[in-house]
Amino acid sequence: MRKLLFTALCAITCSAAYAGGLMTNTNYHIAFDRMFARGATTEIDATFSNPAGLAWGNEGFQFSLNFQKPWQNRDIEANVPGYLGSNFDKKYNGKASAPIVPALFATYKKDNWAFSTMIGIVGSGGFVEYDEGIPMFEVPIRAMLAQKGVMPKDYAYIANMKGKQYIYGGQLNITRKINDNFSAAVGIRANYYDGYNRGFVEAISPASVGPSDLVNLRLDCIQRGWGFTPLFSFAYHDEHLTIAARYELRTKISTSNDTQELSIYMAGQEKPTDVKALAEQLGNEKTIAALAQAMGEDMAAKVQPYLPDEETRYDMPSLLTVAVGYNFTPQFRAALEYHFFDDKHAKMAGDRQKELTHGTHEFLAGVEYDINEKFTVSCGGQRTDYGLSDGYQQNTSFACDSYSVGLGGAWNISDKMRLNVSYFCSLYSDYDKGPIQNYQGTPYTGTETYSRTNHVIGIGLDYKF
Repeated sequence: MRKLLFTALCAITCSAAYAGGLMTNTNYHIAFDRMFARGATTEIDATFSNPAGLAWGNEGFQFSLNFQKPWQNRDIEANVPGYLGSNFDKKYNGKASAPIVPALFATYKKDNWAFSTMIGIVGSGGFVEYDEGIPMFEVPIRAMLAQKGVMPKDYAYIANMKGKQYIYGGQLNITRKINDNFSAAVGIRANYYDGYNRGFVEAISPASVGPSDLVNLRLDCIQRGWGFTPLFSFAYHDEHLTIAARYELRTKISTSNDTQELSIYMAGQEKPTDVKALAEQLGNEKTIAALAQAMGEDMAAKVQPYLPDEETRYDMPSLLTVAVGYNFTPQFRAALEYHFFDDKHAKMAGDRQKELTHGTHEFLAGVEYDINEKFTVSCGGQRTDYGLSDGYQQNTSFACDSYSVGLGGAWNISDKMRLNVSYFCSLYSDYDKGPIQNYQGTPYTGTETYSRTNHVIGIGLDYKF
């Protein structure tokens, strides 16, 4: 029982993502949200999507401030026929959100040179919370209590888990126009990972004389780390056609734990086992050896990632983008784009990247039309294929392939100022996992269904000096 309880406790980790790959965001500027295929643009949002294209951008200074509000659900439905003499069928609602998400762009161009910078949330980004925990907690704990003769009707089960993942980034680019039609750019982005995993599980009998007389699990672990991304961009541009390519190298991010709490209490113990305090007293290596001797090597391996100062990898994968944009008329423009995120070679916690069948493929398309000198409308779509497998999907972190659609417009308030507005949503395919033998460590066979929803609204202001 001790082993399975710690297994549940030490698996808490979760994230919320927007447009882009498993660890990389691509929606920073509102122009992306309303058109998607921005890899061939020469406007200020090219700072991220096509730095080489800035060679044909506005002469002088430009500035852009963007705000997005996302909201998302990440739900898990577990079904276990015959569980404890009955059927277990429960949907766990995960609410993922973020406050208003800003992004800042600035560029300066003079003759054949352009310099640009961007600051934003470049990976993951947001919070997710499950008010009733997740199946990984509830199913094995209830089964183990039943083995001791304590049935679900005999106690109150209370659980909560929540997590945060933000990767903040600051990017600098230098662009050079080689001749009238070709340009190149180099850049570097600094990335700062900031996240936490927090949760608890309590099983309380009606006759309890303490805060939790059957089970009490606690975890509060903060993770932080740095990584740097070199990037390269090339573009061809003429009056009607733009062809662009961009490549980002893999970003190695190794986070270090700031463990606030890691403990377990079960009926019969005099007091909770304070794993954090044990590590601070003995050191991590001796703590793992002591846990292995007392609870088994498998238990020690599951506890280790959350000990103080332990490191976990959250790499951002290398990224290749290729885009083609064409101006059919001075008022009507269209673009096609392809992204490849090499997720299989980006280290993840527990080496989960090895479970993917391939890296992430994204296909994007968008159109834009100037109604007149003041108003522009646009729309676009995106298909995202992650290469998912049953081995990759976990209660604590999962993804679903999707189609995304976006629309919006721009208002040229003056010759120098433009206002952008947008809305986009992602239509996810449910992922069915199973049948899973010995589901969550029990003797039962179960299935899980993972589902998601995602909506984002945005507003931004571009200004030319």
